[in-house]
Amino acid sequence: ARAIKGMTLPVARKYLQDVCEKKRCIPFRKYVGTCGRTAQAKEFKLTQGRWPIKSCKAILGLLKNAESNAEFKNLDTDNLKIWHVCVHAAQQGRRRTYRAHGRIGPYCSQPCHVELILQEDEEPVEKPKEEAKPKHFTKKQLARRRLKVGGDQ
Repeated sequence: ARAIKGMTLPVARKYLQDVCEKKRCIPFRKYVGTCGRTAQAKEFKLTQGRWPIKSCKAILGLLKNAESNAEFKNLDTDNLKIWHVCVHAAQQGRRRTYRAHGRIGPYCSQPCHVELILQEDEEPVEKPKEEAKPKHFTKKQLARRRLKVGGDQ
C-alpha cells in the first residue's frame, strides 16, 4: 500500500497490474530479514522486493471501487491522487488444527483493514504579495537601540 501512495489513480492501477505480471516489484523496506533481492528494486534505490499478487489484486479491487465512487460524485478520475493509504491488522479469525497425540493447535487467519483516500490534484495558486508591515518594537528594544547609537559607554 505504501508503494502507491502519492500516485495518480491510472498510474497506481498500471503499477499494480505490472506487479501481478511480475514486470515490476513492490519494494520491501521493513521486514527484509528473509526477503530475496531483485534487480527490479533498483527503481526505488533498494535491493529487496517481492511480488505480492494476492495483496495487489485486493488493492486493485479497492482502487476500482474508489474510482466508481469518484465517478458517482462527478470527480475527474484521471486527476485523482492517492492522498492517504494505511493498512491496520484486523481481528484474527480463529480456527483449530489437529496435532499429533490428540492435541489441538490454533489456526488463525491474518485479515487487515485498508484505509484509502483519493483526492483531486489541485492546481497551485500563487501567493499574493503582501505589503510590508511596519515593525513594532517594545520599549526595551527601543532603549537598547538608543544605547547602541549613543555609544557613551
